[in-house]
Amino acid sequence: MNEEIKSIINKVKQSRNISLEQLKLLLEINDDEGVHFIREEAVKVCQKTYGNQVLIRGLIEFTNFCKNDCYYCGIRRSNSQADRYRLTKEQMLDCCANGYELGFRTFVLQGGEDGYFTDDKICDLVSAIKEKYSDCAVTLSIGEKSKESYKRYFDAGADRYLLRHETADEAHYKKLHPEEMSLAHRKQCLWDLKEIGYQVGCGFMVGSPGQTVETLYEDLQFIRELQPHMVGIGPFISQKDTPFADKASGTMEQTLKLLAIIRLIHPHVLLPATTALGTIHPKGRELGILSGANVVMPNLSPVNVREKYKLYDNKICTGNEAAECRYCMENRMKSIGYEVAVSRGDYIE
Repeated sequence: MNEEIKSIINKVKQSRNISLEQLKLLLEINDDEGVHFIREEAVKVCQKTYGNQVLIRGLIEFTNFCKNDCYYCGIRRSNSQADRYRLTKEQMLDCCANGYELGFRTFVLQGGEDGYFTDDKICDLVSAIKEKYSDCAVTLSIGEKSKESYKRYFDAGADRYLLRHETADEAHYKKLHPEEMSLAHRKQCLWDLKEIGYQVGCGFMVGSPGQTVETLYEDLQFIRELQPHMVGIGPFISQKDTPFADKASGTMEQTLKLLAIIRLIHPHVLLPATTALGTIHPKGRELGILSGANVVMPNLSPVNVREKYKLYDNKICTGNEAAECRYCMENRMKSIGYEVAVSRGDYIE
C-alpha cells in the first residue's frame, strides 16, 4: 500500500483536521488495500471510545406533510403523488411502548415541517414520552424552528435534535433548495440548538447533484467548527416524483470513505450507518459500522405508514414489524462482531 496514504491518515488523526488536497487524495483511492486501511483506522478510533457496541435508536416517522419544497425530497410540498399521513399522539405512544419492550432507550421523532404539529403539540408529546419513559432519550428531527420553539421543546424534555445542514456551501445549497430557504438560517438553527444545550446532529447527502470535492471539504470544515454530537450522512438516492428524479445516486464507496474520514476528524461523534446506506447495498449498514459508524436506527413506525414516508425510492424495511427490524439488526451486528447496546447511547466526551 502507498506509504503516502498511511502518512495522510496519521496526520488527519493527529490534527483532527484534513486539507482539501488530502481529501482529494483519499477520495480518489480505489485499491482495496488502501480503502480497507482508511476504514480500519476509523474503526480503531471509534472502538477506543465506544468499544464494539452499536447504539440503537427507534425511529418514529410521524408525519410526511412538509411546508418545504426541497428538490431532492419525496415529501416536498408540491409532490402531489405523496400519500400524506399524520400519526396521533396515541399511535406514537404505542410505538414507544413497543420499542421500550424491545430494548430501545432512544426514540427519534422525525417528520416534515408540518404546521399541524404546533409547539404545544410537540411539547405535549415529548412530555408524555419522558413522563412514561424517564430513562429514555427523546430526539427530535422536525426541521427549522425559532430559537424560542427549540427552547420550549428542550424544557419539555427533548434531549437531542437532528438537523442535516445538507451542504455547507452556499452555491450548492441553492442548487438543492428553493429560494425561500437559506443556508445561513439552517446553520443558525444548529448554533441555536447547541447553545440551548441539546446534543446536536448535522449531516449531508453523499453524491447530491452539484456536489464536488470542494463542497465536501466545506462540509467537513463546518463539522469541525460546529463540533456536533452526531453526524448523519448517507448516499443521495433519487425519488421519482422530484425534480432530481433522473439524477445519479451517490455511491456506497464514497459514503464509506466519508464516514471513516468524519470519524478520524471527530473521534467521539455518534455516527449512524443509515437506512439509505442499507438501501443501496444489502450489507450497507454492516459496512458502515466497519467504516467507523456506531449507530443504527431501526424503524418503529406503524407498518401501514412506512411506505408513505418516501424521502427516496426503494427504501428498505418498509414492511417489517418493529420486532423484526430490531432482531434483524441485532443479528446483522453480531455477524460482524458487534453487539447492540440497550442504553440511551449518549455522546461520550
